[in-house]
Amino acid sequence: MNAVTEMLLLNFTDNAANKVRDLIEEEGNAELKLRVFVTGGGCSGFQYGFTFDEVQNDDDTVMQKNGVTLLIDPMSYQYLVGAEIDYTEGLEGAQFVIKNPNATSTCGCGSSFNV
Repeated sequence: MNAVTEMLLLNFTDNAANKVRDLIEEEGNAELKLRVFVTGGGCSGFQYGFTFDEVQNDDDTVMQKNGVTLLIDPMSYQYLVGAEIDYTEGLEGAQFVIKNPNATSTCGCGSSFNV
């Protein structure tokens, strides 16, 4: 899949990329990449996860934005096609948010969903 197609299928916002870049700089390890994944669990069936990873697997979908590398494994990617990964700051605090058009329902906290 080429970079243009990936950009159309998943939106990694400037706010999210800039926050990830700041966090990587705080860690002091320029090799870190953000891995976004979906696992079973949560009150709605699936939940999102974020972690830093130095390893890029051959089958990962890779996106670059503002000097940050985003990795998604093939199983998670099928649930994230068309989603937007954003970072927001507000009265309720600061958090990464995934707006997923594939989710038929989400829990109140927004960290788990159902398809």
